[in-house]
Amino acid sequence: MISKTTIDQVYETARLEEVIGDFVQLKKAGSNFKGLSPFSDERTPSFMVSPVKQIWKDFSTGKGGNVVAFLMEHEHFTYPEAIKYLAKKYNIEIEETEQTNAQKEAQDKRESLYLVSEYANTYFQNILHNTDKGKAIGLSYFKERGFTSETIKKFDLGYSLDDWSAFTDEAIKQGYQLEFLEETGLTIVKENKQFDRFKGRVMFPIQSMSGRVLGFGGRILTNDKKAAKYLNSPESEIYHKSKVLYGIYHAKQSIAKEDNCYLVEGYTDVIQFYQTGIKNVVSSSGTALTSDQIRLINRLTKNITVLFDGDAAGMRASLRGIDLILEQGMNVKVCTFPEGEDPDSFAKSNTLEELTTYLEENAKDFIQFKASVLYQSAKGDPIKKAETIRDIVTSISKIPDRIKTEVYIQECARIMDISEDVLFTTLAQLQNKEVNEASKQNVAAKKAFDVIKPEQSIKKVDVQYELERKIIEILLLYGDRTEEFEDSILKENEKGDLVEETVIQEAKVFEKIYLDLQEDEMEFLNPKFKSIYYEVINGLNQDPNFKIENLINTIDPVLSQEITSIMMEDEKYSLADWQRNNIFPKDKTISLSQLVSQTILHLRSFLITKKINSLLQQTDSDLTVQNRSIIEDVMDYKKLDNILSRRLGKPL
Repeated sequence: MISKTTIDQVYETARLEEVIGDFVQLKKAGSNFKGLSPFSDERTPSFMVSPVKQIWKDFSTGKGGNVVAFLMEHEHFTYPEAIKYLAKKYNIEIEETEQTNAQKEAQDKRESLYLVSEYANTYFQNILHNTDKGKAIGLSYFKERGFTSETIKKFDLGYSLDDWSAFTDEAIKQGYQLEFLEETGLTIVKENKQFDRFKGRVMFPIQSMSGRVLGFGGRILTNDKKAAKYLNSPESEIYHKSKVLYGIYHAKQSIAKEDNCYLVEGYTDVIQFYQTGIKNVVSSSGTALTSDQIRLINRLTKNITVLFDGDAAGMRASLRGIDLILEQGMNVKVCTFPEGEDPDSFAKSNTLEELTTYLEENAKDFIQFKASVLYQSAKGDPIKKAETIRDIVTSISKIPDRIKTEVYIQECARIMDISEDVLFTTLAQLQNKEVNEASKQNVAAKKAFDVIKPEQSIKKVDVQYELERKIIEILLLYGDRTEEFEDSILKENEKGDLVEETVIQEAKVFEKIYLDLQEDEMEFLNPKFKSIYYEVINGLNQDPNFKIENLINTIDPVLSQEITSIMMEDEKYSLADWQRNNIFPKDKTISLSQLVSQTILHLRSFLITKKINSLLQQTDSDLTVQNRSIIEDVMDYKKLDNILSRRLGKPL
């Protein structure tokens, strides 16, 4: 168990915008930050971070919370793992008690897979640096590739002994279960025999954006033609190769800072670039580029530069990935290296200045690159040239930005020596075809829906829910503020009629709300609002330094999520950047006392109306004593309701 002292220190030290900034590119939006949602596929920012409140809200999915909640949602951390991650980031020493064997066994399956992967990572590094075979074979190989000791340690490179079960035997000896060794793919089990998947290979750990080990890539060092040169971990509950980019953990901050990401093909390409000094580089690890991988980059930058070696066939195969990048609304450049060179070899033989200059001078816009590659194969063949042009226009049709589309069409016309009108016509045909296909799918879906469609009804507004939510919002945002409240006290005059008397009273907002609700014995119907209400009231009553952000860190996660949603509700309007269009939403704090009084009056009026309707349902046509008593109560409530209606400006 992690001590409360450590947890408190983590919350006091961690800055939400810094932590989330490691995973999402954030841009200033007034006093807040905004960015693309890391939980959904979107092109318009709907993700908001409040440094003042130390909470975040994703308006596209409804998720939100504090810094720990973000790590638990994004990285699938457990609560202790999130605290440990933050402690490591901010150099906070963790106080905790030793885990017992029973506690280790109690770890859930997913956590067990992570633990096995972390152990394997440590084991392979130990073999590389501290055994004779590791140093003679594995370390020698990395040194021959030109990697320094610092780089080798930076990327946690390792070595797996050329022994059938050396790793598996040691892992089981250390208490790791064979079930999880097999599920991560580290161990292969066949006919009651078990052996190491990565036998005799140098090891490249594949990490998540937060640095967790998800799987491994292993390169064989012998000339065994039957064995694959590179071998990756199989898919598991924690490793999905289509959603991971090699090097993203080390590159994320540089990608955001440089506002560009270099995309290469292999592990050593990434490492060599990083060692040379270009750190904003990642790899798809030999797999075809996927939409999920592109979205990972899209959180950090809109700009990708794809780096290819001189293999023309490989380049043509990779052009499909460029269309996927364009579909995400991103900007793509392509850079190739001289014949016989790849990113690894070129970075190794050039200085940082030479490499940077080469990339700047040779990175072409995607259309120039695609035209040059395809044009070479179509040279002298009119039919192939026509196919090439159509291929390029198809790529352009993927771009969601109309201005960019037109610019690219003009560029294509210039390069391919063809009229713009023809290209625009072809583009329109392609886009119309897509629209028609989408329409057909929508019509089919609508017909399927119409068969079982129930009668439409207008959703009724739950007035009490909305009023209770508004009271909680006021408490959370302004509970500790002192305001002057204008109250009307009801008194009986000489004739026995109820009349209003106006008084001015100074009070804390939370005190005003509490006393008014107590006076009328009003209770919250919504259980979440009720729990939050008492938590906030008790906190403000007992602690003069009470802060809502501290409550969020300690309260039940379900209530914490609700608090975040309420507190960040107004922030979504700043996503539209209304101020730029000279639209300025009214500041609630300008008439806070009026807002508090009106909200409570509306709730009173609603509850009185509800009570009147309830009483009327109890009466019948007979003028019994009981009925007369109920009618008298209804008349009294009506008088009170009329007074409240006048104060609220409602029609009587």
